[in-house]
Amino acid sequence: MRARFRLGALAALALAAAGLSGCGFTPLYATPGVTAGLSSVQVVAPAGRTGYLIREHLDDALAKNSAVPPAYRMDLQLAEQRFPRGLRVDNVATRYEYVLTAAYSLVRLPSGVQAKRGVVRVQLTYDSADQPYASIAAQQDVADRAAEEAAQRIQLELAAWLATQAKG
Repeated sequence: MRARFRLGALAALALAAAGLSGCGFTPLYATPGVTAGLSSVQVVAPAGRTGYLIREHLDDALAKNSAVPPAYRMDLQLAEQRFPRGLRVDNVATRYEYVLTAAYSLVRLPSGVQAKRGVVRVQLTYDSADQPYASIAAQQDVADRAAEEAAQRIQLELAAWLATQAKG
């Protein structure tokens, strides 16, 4: 029964995709130049743990190609904030809200002309632990998750921008 349902769902999906292709729909990464443009971005992040994390996640998300000279340089500025949430009776926070703001500037190389700017803001929460090492691990984990989310959002913004550049 489940196999028939899956087969029917796949057939419906294939028909929907065929219908979309007739109206001029093109997937984002099928647009010429998007993938090559993303892989030719050199990321320059600020020093520190969060800067390192977001640079690594961006290199992965953009599929950086080290064999090709970069066509763009991305300069990042990061701002981190933590807010206590969920206070107990003894005025100790049980949860924290972590906010990572990543402002980026994409510069064409070698001319140095600014091509695109943007700001991405990621908000996540995490539990506060009474044990000090568990609390440090939670803080590090939320910073990594926020850096990964910010990298994905920047990647999507750049892919959409490159797609409009290729069509325009």
